[in-house]
Amino acid sequence: MENRRQELRKEIEQINSMLFKNKSKEKSQLSLIEDINHKINVRSNLIKVTNQQANLLTREIGVNQRKISQLRDDLETLKADYAEMIVHSYKSRSEQSRVMFLLSSTNFKQAYKRLQYIKQYTNYQKEQGESIKQKTEDLKVANTQLLKQKEDKQKLIKENAVAQAQLELERKQQRSLMASIQKDLKTYSAQIKQKQQEADRIDREIEKLIREAIAASNKKAGKNAKSSSGFTLTPEAKNLAASFVANKGKLPWPVQKGVVKLRYGNQPHPIVKTATIHSNGVRIATSPGAEVRAVFNGQVYAIIVQKKGNPTVLIQHGNYFTAYKNLEKVYVKKGDKVTTNQAIGQVFTNTASGDTTLSFSIFKESTTQDPSLWLYKM
Repeated sequence: MENRRQELRKEIEQINSMLFKNKSKEKSQLSLIEDINHKINVRSNLIKVTNQQANLLTREIGVNQRKISQLRDDLETLKADYAEMIVHSYKSRSEQSRVMFLLSSTNFKQAYKRLQYIKQYTNYQKEQGESIKQKTEDLKVANTQLLKQKEDKQKLIKENAVAQAQLELERKQQRSLMASIQKDLKTYSAQIKQKQQEADRIDREIEKLIREAIAASNKKAGKNAKSSSGFTLTPEAKNLAASFVANKGKLPWPVQKGVVKLRYGNQPHPIVKTATIHSNGVRIATSPGAEVRAVFNGQVYAIIVQKKGNPTVLIQHGNYFTAYKNLEKVYVKKGDKVTTNQAIGQVFTNTASGDTTLSFSIFKESTTQDPSLWLYKM
């Protein structure tokens, strides 16, 4: 739970750094409220996890308090028993008394049993002394742990109070922006539609290139290019694809640092509820000048350059493809072999808004995949 809380705190720091750092930049109302919504969601999750952690600490404090009470009771009982033994030992401390106790036995068997009793009694006294010592140490540790738990709980409560205040300010800003957007909903709906059309156009181009690659692989293998729906892979390409699949969930992110602004799949727009976002991948906000990295070994299949868009690099990994969209600079060319984490370009930064956003997709042949299932801890 603490690890999750630290992850969320780190994500909020990245959101502030990557989405809200340069306030002088003029963001569109739509982009700004999307960023605020994302920040509100992450902060709400942080508050929820912190509350859960505080509640867990409350339960642990209760358990520890009961443990301390039990230890104290046990310690008092042990001390009382030990004191009684000491008194008894003092009264019969004479060596002569022990000898007489043995000699007064009616037979050898009874004498042997009495000797064993004396030894056991002596050992028991030692054990009781050690037990008292151990219980005392346990009590000290439990008390120290209890104080630490109480301090941790107070710290969490204070942090949550600050987070709640920040959340309320962000919600106030959100309400203000939403009221502004509602006045001109048609304009913002048109902007969303235009963005979706641009994304769809790039995706159609990628799918077309992948279909051509499938047809070319089948033609080269002497198969009917039209009737076959999948790749005919060379042994080398099969091994590459198998290795790519074996690393599912462990692939590095295409940028060193980033915040996921848009996830995979069909989803209602967070602001204009009548609009639907169709996402074939993920959109990651990152820092200006951030380099784009290949997520796995492969070969650059194409560099896609469209008239009204920024370059896209398409890398082939057997029958899998990864697409890196919205680049400003491209460091590779078609046919280049690349390795995991190799820099292949730089993310485009919108000079007007200050936004630096990479769109990233994964395809198995021409079928899209959810990148969050492939990239490490996404």
